[in-house]
Amino acid sequence: MVNSKCKSPRKNKKQTKKSLVKLTMYGIIAVVVLVIILILWITQPLFTNPKVNKSEIKINEQMLKFHVRKLSEDFHPRNFANIDNLNATANYIKEEFEKAGGKVSEQIFKEGKNDYRNVIVRFGDESKERIVIGAHYDSCYDTQGADDNASGVAGLIELAKVFGKNKPPIQIELVAYTLEEPPFFATEQMGSFVHAKSLKEKNVNVRLMLSLEMIGYFSDEENSQQFPIPGMRYLYSNKGNFISVVGHFTNIFTVRKVKRLMSESNELPVYSINAPTKLPGVDFSDHRNYWHFGYDALMITDTAFFRNKNYHTTKDTADTLDYGRMARVVEATYYAVKTIAQD
Repeated sequence: MVNSKCKSPRKNKKQTKKSLVKLTMYGIIAVVVLVIILILWITQPLFTNPKVNKSEIKINEQMLKFHVRKLSEDFHPRNFANIDNLNATANYIKEEFEKAGGKVSEQIFKEGKNDYRNVIVRFGDESKERIVIGAHYDSCYDTQGADDNASGVAGLIELAKVFGKNKPPIQIELVAYTLEEPPFFATEQMGSFVHAKSLKEKNVNVRLMLSLEMIGYFSDEENSQQFPIPGMRYLYSNKGNFISVVGHFTNIFTVRKVKRLMSESNELPVYSINAPTKLPGVDFSDHRNYWHFGYDALMITDTAFFRNKNYHTTKDTADTLDYGRMARVVEATYYAVKTIAQD
């Protein structure tokens, strides 16, 4: 007996083919949506133009240059073995912090037979929360380390002057670290690890930590900016004319806020990235140690060796830096920290 409800094999094949086409299209759409979400998550784009020049201060470019020359030329080299130069550098930073009018202290710790020093200055009254800004003052082996990281320290010193004249609503702690460079990088002997650990042991509530890591090298030349993954060049500028805010995936909202505030401050382009530590460069500075202790920490950087070919060479000298744009970085950092402190 013939069943009138039976469908022809040809019709079944057509329906199956249509279903497969639909599934394929849905799959492609899902992948595209996921890629877009991932890109937005990583790059934290700003969909409006925030360039409103809200910076209320002006950083002296010549003073930044003076500090960089002092550290990179008078106290060279500043590696772990040159204790006299490290101490001379720490003394110089301490004197500058004292001139700024904050509460200055030192964190001394021993490595081998030698004593090493973190130099600290605090501004504002004791408060429930604290914002930490840090930069390492040692250099890699026998390099002058102008960008890496006399630039960050110079920015730290000029920030101290500004906070000294403008009392913050919560306590701001500026720290100049030692022993960031090899052979102590990524060890518990890093000055920033010692500092972060001490904050955790005292149950200090850190609202935000910013690491100033190489903030003075810029270029307007095409393809002067490189990336750890080739495809990233399509998400960012191929010119090394911007400053970058770097955070982990867990820092997504903090990165976006700091990026927006820095972008509002002045005309300097600000880019950002949220990425895992497996991506080269993401954890290549002192902020990594604050992550270790559960603090919200970011890096402010010119992207180091992805732009500056003088990185960890004897060519990393004071005359290679752009002090005008470096000043804009410091102004933008101050504006972001001041605003977050007021929240």
